[in-house]
Amino acid sequence: MSKIAIIGGGFSGLSAACFIAKQGHEVTLCEKNESLGGRARFFSELGFMFDMGPSWYWMPDIFEDFFAQFGKKSCDYYKLVQLDPGFQVIYGKDDVLQIPARIDDIYEVFENIEKGSAAQLEKFLAEGAFKYKVGMQHLVYKPSFSWLEFAEKEVITGAVKLHMFQSVSDYVRKFFKDERLVMLMEFPVLFLGAMAQQIPALYSLMNYAALSLGTWYPIGGMAEIPKAMEDIAASYGVRFMTGCEISKINIGTKKAISISSKIGEFRTDGVIATGDYHHTEQHLLEEQYRNYDEAYWDKRTLAPSCLIFYIGVNKKIKKLIHHNLFFDASFENHAREIYKEPKWPDDPLFYACCPSKTDMSVAPEGMENLFLLVPVATGLEDNEAMREKYFGIIIRRLEGFCGEDILNHIIFKRSYCIKDFAKDYHAYKGNAYGLANTLRQTAVLKPTLRNKKIKNLFYAGQLTVPGPGVPPALISGQLAAGQLLNYLNTKQ
Repeated sequence: MSKIAIIGGGFSGLSAACFIAKQGHEVTLCEKNESLGGRARFFSELGFMFDMGPSWYWMPDIFEDFFAQFGKKSCDYYKLVQLDPGFQVIYGKDDVLQIPARIDDIYEVFENIEKGSAAQLEKFLAEGAFKYKVGMQHLVYKPSFSWLEFAEKEVITGAVKLHMFQSVSDYVRKFFKDERLVMLMEFPVLFLGAMAQQIPALYSLMNYAALSLGTWYPIGGMAEIPKAMEDIAASYGVRFMTGCEISKINIGTKKAISISSKIGEFRTDGVIATGDYHHTEQHLLEEQYRNYDEAYWDKRTLAPSCLIFYIGVNKKIKKLIHHNLFFDASFENHAREIYKEPKWPDDPLFYACCPSKTDMSVAPEGMENLFLLVPVATGLEDNEAMREKYFGIIIRRLEGFCGEDILNHIIFKRSYCIKDFAKDYHAYKGNAYGLANTLRQTAVLKPTLRNKKIKNLFYAGQLTVPGPGVPPALISGQLAAGQLLNYLNTKQ
């Protein structure tokens, strides 16, 4: 039995801890914050329960695959409900597109907007199903140390059908002409870190996930997922140390490894660092043991950060559903102000999540829980005045759409932005979503899972493979755990 340290208690850290401990090793997970969950932490105020980060439950099969490896199902831990409508897109006060749960109903919605688009959508989703099968069942489970890992028959023979060298933007426009449908089909890649013109059309698999597999919600909130993972890890004896920020990864003689915190030094047979990759290398490791220098990181293309408001409202709001996308401004302009010409947006798109429409446990009776999010570029100046400026912008648009007063019914408000991501997670440049999934930052071209100089040090999380998002984070932890287990097995 080996002693293993996991740095970071988010999805990838909890995932890695589960897989390592399952093999009988002694695992200690160190988390700098006072609670586990990483970006999926939660907090409660005045009877409201707020998920702090992820709010979309897509790709339910990935979660079930994770639980199945420990003899469990998601329903052992939380009740999962499919949302119907899954979400709505607001193009204007009287121009709203709702996405039903049933695929036949979605075809009808498309056909009513653009004649012939139902057949086009069916073809689009059929191609998306192939990409999803190859991408989420094969590609994402590769550690991406060599391109030879992808030399599988299904990948090679289907390479053309994956559309790796075509952009999402061009691909979507082959199928749809109406700009409302184009925006709808481009929106899932907004958080992948680049404009739709730079994201490979492989990622249209996300449309398949959204439309064919549905949008789901765990009653109690997204924080139920890391709670479930913590329970699994604990059942295998994982030791959790919260409020335990690691200050250094020490490399001794014969490259023995230990980690230091204010509690003391912990000797270990292996480490998986799942916190911010840049922070781990630039601040926890001595220069000679780093994979990458500062110049490398500065050249990476990052996915966005975001400005979030957690709002408690002392009444019900009629026109909102669980997920609401406000595309009543220029999609192209906002994307450019994130990726091409980084600045605070002139006229922002925003997202409003109202989980109290589905889950009565997250707000007092007769009240609403609101999560408002504006995607923004990383590295911007973040101050209270700027946050309040944008709160005023989006609350006026929210009220305009809903046709009712909301501002004067707010009884709780808290903001979260670039400085908070940097403080709570050491997030590089205050990023919220990791590295962009551009062609030049795909698979082998991402920061590697393994330390090239220390054989028992590995990385996981959104700045390495397979990429940003909750399902990829689960998989990232599994991949890193697999590599460390391989090392431990060959050492014995």
